[in-house]
Amino acid sequence: MAGIFQRIFKVGESEAHSIVDKLEDPIKMTEQGIRDLKKDLQGAMTALAQVKATAIRLKKDADDKKKLAGDYERKAMLLLQKMEGGGIDKAEAESLASQALTRKEDAITEASGFQANYKSQQQMADQLQAKVQTLKQTISRYETELVTLKARARTASSMRKINQQLSSVDSSSTIAMLEKMKNKVEEEEALADAYGDISASMNLGIDDEIDKALESPSAAKASDSLAALKQKMGIEG
Repeated sequence: MAGIFQRIFKVGESEAHSIVDKLEDPIKMTEQGIRDLKKDLQGAMTALAQVKATAIRLKKDADDKKKLAGDYERKAMLLLQKMEGGGIDKAEAESLASQALTRKEDAITEASGFQANYKSQQQMADQLQAKVQTLKQTISRYETELVTLKARARTASSMRKINQQLSSVDSSSTIAMLEKMKNKVEEEEALADAYGDISASMNLGIDDEIDKALESPSAAKASDSLAALKQKMGIEG
């Protein structure tokens, strides 16, 4: 039963992602994701600063308690030295020295507690530092990839538009149109030649028409042949 619900959930999740892909701009969604990661980074850095501050304070408290323990031991030694010199009663000196040594032990115990907490906080700070560094590298990598993907998206969009334009061009209809224009131009040129011939014939004088009609084809041909032979032999006139 659980497997069935899991498969249904996966199908629903896939359909949801498909709808989101259609409704949302993937680049804008990626940019928003990077902004969210940067907010997470700021929060992580704030937490890291707080943990480090706590660790620094604990380290200082541990050092202060260690120093205080040393001071109590030194005071106990001074009391015993003063007792040896006769400057203070033995019972009083030993009592005060014992109290100083008791406070020394208390300070050492507190120092140990502060030191243990410091190590715990420092370990946590080191872990947070590693996570912050990983998050920084991840954001940097995503930003670099986003720049590349934006460039690829622009190129792909331009290529798609060009391919769409080329695919919408009907080459066969274009060729047919060019052939039709060619035929039309040839018809216009033929008409122009025809009108030119008509115009030339209309400009001939009546005498030219009479002479042309009376001219003997054979005589004209012989005359042309004689002229060609003279030209070939270099005879002028």
